[in-house]
Amino acid sequence: MIRIERRLGNPRWVPFVVPVAALVVAAVITALVLAASGHQPLAVYQQIYRAGFTESGALSRTFVYATPLLFTGLAAAIAFRMRVWNIGGEGQLYAGAIGAAGVGLVLHALPGPLVIIAMVVGGALAGSLWAAIPGLLRAYLRTNEILTSLMLNYVAGLLLYYLIYDSTSYWRDLSSASAKVFPTAKSIDPSAYWPQLALGGAVQVPTGFVLGIVVALGIWAVIRTSPTGFAMSVIGEAPGAATYAGMRTKRTIAGVMLASGAFAGIGGASQIGDFGHTLDPRGLQQAGYGYTGIVVAALGRYNPLAVVVVSFLIGALTNAGFALQGPDFPSGLVGVIEGIILFSVLAGEALSRYRVVWRRSARVAAPAPGAAPGELVAP
Repeated sequence: MIRIERRLGNPRWVPFVVPVAALVVAAVITALVLAASGHQPLAVYQQIYRAGFTESGALSRTFVYATPLLFTGLAAAIAFRMRVWNIGGEGQLYAGAIGAAGVGLVLHALPGPLVIIAMVVGGALAGSLWAAIPGLLRAYLRTNEILTSLMLNYVAGLLLYYLIYDSTSYWRDLSSASAKVFPTAKSIDPSAYWPQLALGGAVQVPTGFVLGIVVALGIWAVIRTSPTGFAMSVIGEAPGAATYAGMRTKRTIAGVMLASGAFAGIGGASQIGDFGHTLDPRGLQQAGYGYTGIVVAALGRYNPLAVVVVSFLIGALTNAGFALQGPDFPSGLVGVIEGIILFSVLAGEALSRYRVVWRRSARVAAPAPGAAPGELVAP
């Protein structure tokens, strides 16, 4: 007889040892996959390290890939901590990019710093409004937020394409004959480009990544020190007890979804202000930042400070994957490595929370012939 039981308590070393052990297992499995595909595992690991950290310009490129993952990871982490499964970070990032690009285009005549602040606010509002749909449905109508948030990702993607390729919207450039034939998006004014922070002269850190660290610290402070953080913990672990205690569970669920969408929306704003400077439907959809952010949140065990570190490491892996791509190293192999890491960490997380119990079922002796009712005779 096999049963899965929840562990009532764990030693203090478990939260630290389990993720490390999971990464070691992932490295071993990845080495087997690389060897089976005709690659030298140690040589590939060395290439990943150089392409992600030590080569010229590697750290700057790593920060570029890590920035959107930081925001989508924080968006997933804050919701998942309360057992609210927001899978819509991808669509909320699209919405944030649309909102930030629109604000940047409308306010182009204002001073650059004001436009940048307005873009951050516009991206956050657009992302939170997009997340409000599954959030309110989940809080007040008990609708499955996994399905609604996931389906809204496709709606947001179609909206992106419509604004640039299938309409004459404000976001589309119609200033020339070629632009009318070959659809392109308007670019924001150079004064609204988000500045880069130089570290040591050689490493450029995007403003969005710095802002993401500030957001992560704010989330950590709210979770650790505020009544809202306590309510999130109770609602996530025991929603029935939270309701019995008089906590406003519906309002808290809706508020967490709004905050989650706002963080993803700021990630979309960063894509416009830090990097692309224009609304690029194909580039945003091919990147898949919202889905990878779920991996980042899971690897960080939904801890906002750990999400910062994990987003940087996954950004380095993504950067290295693009650098390694070639005839003998397909791009899908990088996705396989990320998947192995995710499943290893999730398996470690499950084993740290639950245990498998093996029990032999007891044999019940049959009543002997002629025995009184209820009287059993041992075999």
